[in-house]
Amino acid sequence: MRSSVRPEFSGERTLQRGEHSRTDSTMTATDNTYDVIVVGGGISGLSAAKLLKANGLSPVVLEARDRVGGRTFTVRGKSYPFKGSFPPMWNPFVLLDFNNLWRTMDDMGKEIPREAPWKAPHAEEWDKMTMLELFESICWTSTVRQFAKLFVNVNVTSEPHEVSALWFLWYVKQCGGTMRIFSTTNGGQERKFLGGSSQISECMAKELGDLVKLQSPVHRIDQSGDMVVVETVDKQTYKAKYVIVATPPGLNLKMHFNPELPPLRNQLIHRVPMGSVIKCMVYYKENFWRKKGYCGSMVIEEEGAPIGLTLDDTKPDGTVPAIMGFILARKCRKLSGLTKEERLRKICEIYSRVLGTEEALHPVHYEEKNWVLREPVGRLYFAGTETATEWSGYMEGAVQAGERAAREVMCALGKIHQSQIWQTEPECPTKESEGSKLEKGKIIERTKEEQKHQEDVKRKRVQYSTGGERQPASGCRNDPTAEKDMALSDG
Repeated sequence: MRSSVRPEFSGERTLQRGEHSRTDSTMTATDNTYDVIVVGGGISGLSAAKLLKANGLSPVVLEARDRVGGRTFTVRGKSYPFKGSFPPMWNPFVLLDFNNLWRTMDDMGKEIPREAPWKAPHAEEWDKMTMLELFESICWTSTVRQFAKLFVNVNVTSEPHEVSALWFLWYVKQCGGTMRIFSTTNGGQERKFLGGSSQISECMAKELGDLVKLQSPVHRIDQSGDMVVVETVDKQTYKAKYVIVATPPGLNLKMHFNPELPPLRNQLIHRVPMGSVIKCMVYYKENFWRKKGYCGSMVIEEEGAPIGLTLDDTKPDGTVPAIMGFILARKCRKLSGLTKEERLRKICEIYSRVLGTEEALHPVHYEEKNWVLREPVGRLYFAGTETATEWSGYMEGAVQAGERAAREVMCALGKIHQSQIWQTEPECPTKESEGSKLEKGKIIERTKEEQKHQEDVKRKRVQYSTGGERQPASGCRNDPTAEKDMALSDG
């Protein structure tokens, strides 16, 4: 599940620098000495701290922002419809080409170990190859090559020539394969949260209480002495036996380490940049696309179009109609120089062309968010969704990585055996148990209103192409069950 941006709940008060919520915990150290310091208050860091506290240890979370949540942030020529995850193919060669692309990628992924992709039989060969080179070698038609580019854009917000084939094939494999990563049902975009996904981090932070220090950006980590010393930019000093760094790899470059991180890790940090994406929420007076029989999911492959993929983000009860779109990779870098108003105009124009109505030209509101490894080093352990072995880049990956790093520290402290570090996630609950969660106002999967709507439109979708061969489109991800979520591919 991708991460997401929401205003404060009404009645809440923002914690100021040095001010923290009260807690009954007895583990807070008066001299700023703890068992473990967690750098980063996103889902991964908070998951690590929560697990450490539950096992009797005293963690402290240092978060640079004035909020928790990291990369989850909640803000309170021709079109034709079709059914299913992918459009029907009239050209048999294109159909065969598509089948070959997905089958080949999944077969290659089967050779790659989740926990150690570098141990794959063809690891060196595939790591020297970009996804662009791989597509050129296995795709026969321009239609499939064009969609393959979008497949990379959507999933990792990068261009095919920017990513290693080994890394991307591993990324798809650890998300369940080509069909699951690009699907709504039982896929990466299946569920959203009533009230916004920031609640995950906010609830964990509330449970940790004054062990979470906001507006505390870390700039130095020194593990040359008996205790690891962490210093923030406002000269606050914290000490602990171990440190978990749960920030995106690129932010490690802003910290000073003593001793320095190993050269290979520094090279890794430089070579794992965050992708480029602007998530755009366009709100309308009514969801006119549903009246036309569309579910709100669009794949737009025209090179001049700002948006590549959209989803219906209307609330479950039908209020606050909205289309959520993504400006991806090269288009994000190109359009980031425009003003917010200029981007909105371009977005509305392409929506109007694709949906065939001028109603798309008249939004009532607009929001956007521009969001431009695992081996420990001494007493430093690393979390963050990028270090996960399942659903890396998603919220699930952030939780897995945070808990894994916490167990690594517990192992180092003699609390658990090494064999207990890696633990398999339990299976998803049944729909009956999900129903009980819905009653409690937590995770929601489908509402009766949405089910009725999806039956009416039969999951029809829209795609815009520039002509020539009919262009393929991605799996339908329509899921209008969320608050106004703005996100990156999580962290």
